[in-house]
Amino acid sequence: MRRLTARRAGGLPYREPSPRRPSVAMLAAGLVAVLLVVVAVVAWWPEDRSTAPPTGSSAPRASRPLTDPATLQQQLDGVVEAGTPGVVGLVRAGERTWQGASGLGDLGADRPARAGDRFRIGSVTKSFVAALVLQLVGEGRLGLDDNLERWLPGLVPGGNKLTVRQLLNHTSGLYNYTDDLPQPPRRLRPRELVAITTGHKPLFAPGREFSYSNTNYILAGLVIERVTGQPLADQLHQRILQPLRLDDTELPTTQRALGGPHARGYSPPDEDWRVSDGPARLVDVTEMDTSWAWAAGAMVSTTADLARFYQALLGGQLLTPELLTQMRTTVDASQAGHGTRYGLGLEVLRPGCGVELWGHGGSLEGYGTTAFSTPDADRQLIVAINLQPEPEPGAAAAAVENMLRREVAC
Repeated sequence: MRRLTARRAGGLPYREPSPRRPSVAMLAAGLVAVLLVVVAVVAWWPEDRSTAPPTGSSAPRASRPLTDPATLQQQLDGVVEAGTPGVVGLVRAGERTWQGASGLGDLGADRPARAGDRFRIGSVTKSFVAALVLQLVGEGRLGLDDNLERWLPGLVPGGNKLTVRQLLNHTSGLYNYTDDLPQPPRRLRPRELVAITTGHKPLFAPGREFSYSNTNYILAGLVIERVTGQPLADQLHQRILQPLRLDDTELPTTQRALGGPHARGYSPPDEDWRVSDGPARLVDVTEMDTSWAWAAGAMVSTTADLARFYQALLGGQLLTPELLTQMRTTVDASQAGHGTRYGLGLEVLRPGCGVELWGHGGSLEGYGTTAFSTPDADRQLIVAINLQPEPEPGAAAAAVENMLRREVAC
């Protein structure tokens, strides 16, 4: 959800509200002008006003080999040296994949981070939810230009003027509920989250501009449940997770703990904490009720599962070419960072060296995730750190951004 501090690596910069304390100002987006996005500065993305989906001109250099493992490990070590307790990462180039880890996955047990550790992925959840919506569109059960009132009558004032497409590309104008979560947070149902939003005036008329709002994906989740008659978690499992054998990925429902091998997540004890203070006072926030994030950012995964998901999504295994084109049709999201654009559950970055990067970032208290690929997913970088929010100046985020640029972008 929206990040409290730091910057997001590879995506739209935003800050996400903490489940333990009020949110700080928004940093930038990618899940997250809002809630769940990742870490890094996007100043190096030049402005691009095109709304068209990617073309062959942005294809990666097929001959570029995977960087040697020792260098990749050094880059992960550098992320830890910049200030996070631990980090897990995956880099893929063609048929070759490297996975690694550095630092500690559990401070209390002094346990090293492991390449296969699970973690909370925050707003990366949005790519899964948008893909599911588009599958329903492909089956003729739902239309991108259906108005919200058709599927959720009476839930949102003015819902007859707001479309499913506008939910997915954050042009609905709806207030972001994570800016006004009750403190301390409690178990919240999706409709209670929507009620927080409807207690505030819309920011603008639907379709007028971009404003990242986690509310959009709570509503998208409710639409999925209305159309299918099944819980969102079940639909994700049946349509995406099971077919792709993403065995370490799930949308938790009531459980607070993370099952299986996982990295524990940490948060600073207060806003005065700095990396130089050391990890002794960091707060373990691994176990939490993420009902407040739900379809906007509550999923759990691994680097390998996320790489497989984006490879399948961008490679056309989950959607027809026509629907993938819809997903990749973007709007100006420069509110979140210079030159940033947003499709339907996908962020697009253009580093100015003939390559587009597609994916999403995500941050939830304790965890920050960066997941980006070239348009054909021939090159990918998935990185997760276990410190969130990260104190300024966001050195670990900058190290991840550097790795993204070196290994995937240019």
